[in-house]
Formats: sequence, C-alpha cells, structure tokens
Amino acid sequence: MGVPLVCNDSVTPTSGLTWGQRFGYGVGSLCTGTFSVVPGLLLLYYMTNVLAVPAFLAGVVVFAPKVWDLAFSPLVGQWSDRTVSRLGPRRPWLLAGAGLLPVTFALTFIGPPLTGVPAAIFVGVAFLLASSAYVVFEVPFKAMPAEMAGDYHERTTLIQWRMVFVAVALAVSGILAPGIAGQTLDGYRTMGVVFAALMLVAMLVPYFSTARAPMTIDAEAKGTLREQLAAARSSKPYMWLLGLSCAQMLAAGVMLAGSPYFAAYTLNDPGATSTLFAALVGPLLVTMPLWVWLSRRLDKKGAMLLSSAMFLTASLALLATPALGALYAHLCVVIIGLGYAGLQLLQFSMLADVIAHDAAISGSRRGGMFTGLWTAAENAVQSLGALVFGVVIGIGGFISSDPATPITQPGGALTAIVIGTSIVPAVVMVTAIWMTLQYDLTEDGIAAAQQPAETAAPTET
Repeated sequence: MGVPLVCNDSVTPTSGLTWGQRFGYGVGSLCTGTFSVVPGLLLLYYMTNVLAVPAFLAGVVVFAPKVWDLAFSPLVGQWSDRTVSRLGPRRPWLLAGAGLLPVTFALTFIGPPLTGVPAAIFVGVAFLLASSAYVVFEVPFKAMPAEMAGDYHERTTLIQWRMVFVAVALAVSGILAPGIAGQTLDGYRTMGVVFAALMLVAMLVPYFSTARAPMTIDAEAKGTLREQLAAARSSKPYMWLLGLSCAQMLAAGVMLAGSPYFAAYTLNDPGATSTLFAALVGPLLVTMPLWVWLSRRLDKKGAMLLSSAMFLTASLALLATPALGALYAHLCVVIIGLGYAGLQLLQFSMLADVIAHDAAISGSRRGGMFTGLWTAAENAVQSLGALVFGVVIGIGGFISSDPATPITQPGGALTAIVIGTSIVPAVVMVTAIWMTLQYDLTEDGIAAAQQPAETAAPTET
C-alpha cells in the first residue's frame, strides 16, 4: 500500500499546508524551546547559587527525572500513535500537555524556604512532574511534521517554521529569564510564573491551528511497545540519526549548563548570561533560510557536517577567553550559534525523513513511538549535560552558596568552568561528526523506499 494524502478525522483532504497551519504549528516551539532552555540554563545555577545545593547533587537532580523519561516518552509516543479521535491522533495530547505543564513548571522555581538536600528533593520532585507533563506535549508535537508534509523538502520548510520559533524561544528565555530571575528567590518565582504563562499560550496555538491540517501517513499503529522498539532498533537510519543527534545535544547541554558560570566567573559579569544568549540565538533568528538553502545544495548530511564543524571550532576557541576578554567570547558564541542553527533545523528535518521512510517500508504508523524515543534521549542527554558540567566543576573544587553568603571560588574551579564550556563540548562534537559520516538516508533513498508501492498502486483495485 502507498502513503496517500489523508486527513484528520472529519477533515476534508487538501493538497498542502496553509500559511496559518505552518505558522500555528511553529508557535508550539515557543514551549519546547522554553522548556529546553530555562531548566538547562538556570536550574543547576539556581540550586547551587540560590538554594545552596552541592554541585554534584544539583546535577543529579537535573538529570534524574530524564531517566524516567526514557521509559515514559516511548509510551506516550505509542499511545499517541494508537489514539483514535475526531481530533486526530496527536492533538488531544497537545491539549493535555497544556493543562499540566505550566503548573508543574512554576512549582519547579517556586523557591521553597529550604536549602541544601531538602531543597534538592523538593526541586527534584517538581521537575520530575514538569518533565513528564512536557513529554505529553512534546512527543506528539514532534511527530506531526512527518504526517503533515509528504515531501522531502517540504518537511524542511515546515521544520523551518518550528526553528524560527525555537529561536524566538531561545532569545526570550535566554535573555529575559536570567534578567527576571537575578540572584534571588523572588526573582526565580516571578520568572517561573511568567514563563509558565508563555508556555500555556504556546501549547494552545498549535492545538487550534492544526485542526484542519492535512495528514500524509495513513498507516495504522501496529504491534506492542516492545515490538515497535525492536522495529526502531532495526532502522539503521533512525539509530544513526538518534546517536549523532544525542552527541550534538549533549555538547549543547554541557555548554548551556555552563553559560551562567562562564558569565559570572570567567567574564566576571553575571549579566553577561543574557548577552551571550543573544549572541547564540541571533544567528538562529536570521540564518534559517540559509541553512534550508545549504541543505538543498549540500544535502542535509553535508549541511549538518558543516554546522557541526562550526560548533566544534568555536567551542575550542573559547579557551582563549581569559586572555582575550568578553568581546572575543561573544564573537565565538556567534559562530557557535551559526552552527547550532543548522543542527537544530537539520536534526528534526532528518527525523521527519526517517519517520516517513519507516512508514513507507513498514506500512505502520510509528512516528509517535520514534519521536518518543527521540524525546526521551534528547531530554536525557541535555540534562546529562548539566550533570557532566556539575561533575567537572565539582572536581575543580567549586563551592556552592546562597546569595546571603557569597563565596570566592578557588582557581581550580575557575579553570574547570572554562574547560567545561569549551573542551568538553568540543570533544563530544567530534563524536557527533564521526557518526554523521555514517548516516546514509538521502532523498533518493526515501524515493526508492516509496517507489515500489507507488508503482503497484494503480493495479490495486
């Protein structure tokens, strides 16, 4: 059987996506971008420098909920694959996430009257609930492009809209969240409420705007979760893409967790966290059309290798920051941002390709399950980045504190902060580049997978 154009239940088939559907779907990335950035950027620092949680324990708190996500995300993916409703398979889950995530996110930064281990336990439980609520929204949301766009390059165009709003989310989160939070409990409480409200709106917009979006995968979800996981493992393109993307996300996660420390202790300016983020997300806001063009000229694999090389080179260049100063550091981060923009676009465009390829050769709807595994891995490795950075600065002798008792950090801790934000991400990115070279799914490969069914389709009467 082929993969003809079909739509959500009760929706008349159309030939493509409207501007409003692309735009509305993209708005959902204000939520995914915000939830990825704010905890990744501020949660570790919030615990070590406001709640006086030891660095290693704080890293564990950030990472531990993502271990649960490794099991929960594939389940949500399978459940959404099997959902049958007049709203379609994915949209009910978007609505459920909108009802759960804002409250639990605000609780994570509520600023309990606790410090040390008790504070770590409170934040850990709240963050576990928030992470689970996020999965309920994110997994179905990320599965939708493969079903809304049936063309290899149309999927890149749709993902471009997502990346535009990811860039906006990064800018708003990375620039405004540190400014609102400051160094106080009240600041973090205010920040939590403000960004919870932002995410609520961002989740509701794609729910309403995609009500009449076309669907291009009509396969049914088949098999138990174990059988579908086995199918995912048997997909060579999926497993290589998952592996290389995890390495890329781990490199970004380490650097993200280290940014407030780099600003405060290397640049001696805690407020530089916002300007560093502006340097990072500026390229995301303006270079997406360039990366779309490069993905057509170099193919997606070639464009990803270029973006990874830019990230790697500029990360290593950050080592010279203590000697060359803040302006130099910001210029390096701009180059990192250029590479990061390409990685963000190409990862999810290639994921949509893999889902479409699997549907063509299997006849099963497994996009939600594939995306669930992806989301679990993505969330885990991003949080692992915070744990890795926490271990690095812990080895360097970093001393946790609260605003009432500021600490002068030892020289080893200052050195560890520079290493953690430069050498460690660069080493991880080397692994990502090697794995990208092994990835072999191209436009021709997808076309070849679909061709037999399309050739046979006219005789099926």
